[in-house]
Amino acid sequence: MAQTRYASDRGLTSRMLVTMFLLGLVYVVFVSAFFVVAPKFGVIALGVAVLFLLAQYFFSDRLTMFAMHGREVSVEEAPELHGVIDRICAMSDAPKPRVAIADTDLPNAFATGRNQKKAVVCVTTGLLRRLDPVELEGVLAHEMAHVAHKDVAVMTIASFLGICAGLITRFGLQWGLWGGFNRRDGDQNTGLVLLAVVAVSAVAYAISFLLTRALSRYRELSADRAAALLTGRPSALASALTKVSGEIARIPTNDLRSAQAFNAFFFTPAFGKGFSISSLFSTHPPLDRRLAQLSAISDQLSRGA
Repeated sequence: MAQTRYASDRGLTSRMLVTMFLLGLVYVVFVSAFFVVAPKFGVIALGVAVLFLLAQYFFSDRLTMFAMHGREVSVEEAPELHGVIDRICAMSDAPKPRVAIADTDLPNAFATGRNQKKAVVCVTTGLLRRLDPVELEGVLAHEMAHVAHKDVAVMTIASFLGICAGLITRFGLQWGLWGGFNRRDGDQNTGLVLLAVVAVSAVAYAISFLLTRALSRYRELSADRAAALLTGRPSALASALTKVSGEIARIPTNDLRSAQAFNAFFFTPAFGKGFSISSLFSTHPPLDRRLAQLSAISDQLSRGA
């Protein structure tokens, strides 16, 4: 990774390492137990999961852009947007990512790509209409911090076990419901084997889900902090957070539901007003916590600390 002026975050680095280590342990136990229970089925399911991971890792930028209907734009098409990105690159000494726009009224932004060379920063037309240039700079600095910290790539890798376990659970249930549990060949162990497969996979999925969610929440706080320190305007980022969160609450529920699959990528999650969910399962920290951190950074900068 090229060195940038984004503030380093040892807490984020240590959390990424711990998350990967713990997921590795879970994965070893998962694979060992699974191949004892159903070795033939495990080979097929794990093979599919590995292919899915490779596709996600190497083509994550294209897949995300396609799913969000984003398109890369040139300087001539979006001079102001490119201008903001250029300023952030000059401040951070970071290589310029590809710049894209998604035509949707949902006000949001996201970064994707496995490294800085493959990075894409995408904003929605809804965000461009609602934020002033200073607020937009804060949001884009936040997204580029994700690329500089390499947490986008780590989250992609960390999701492998969840993808693998989820696929096996789904295939196991479908095969069990439509065939395995209804066999008439006298094999009474088939149902027990399938139940064991589903149980092992479900436990592995639950653990990986919680670990990646915890990492996701911290990386958002880390990106907020890095962006605020880089631009020297934490109040602008706080204003953007407040404005975007309020505007998202006005978006029709159906539109929000269609975008919720991408919450882990978004600047702010696509949850409507009145939505409540345990912080244990959220991809982002609460808005109040993010604003409190930015307020503390503002006080720190005003004191010259």
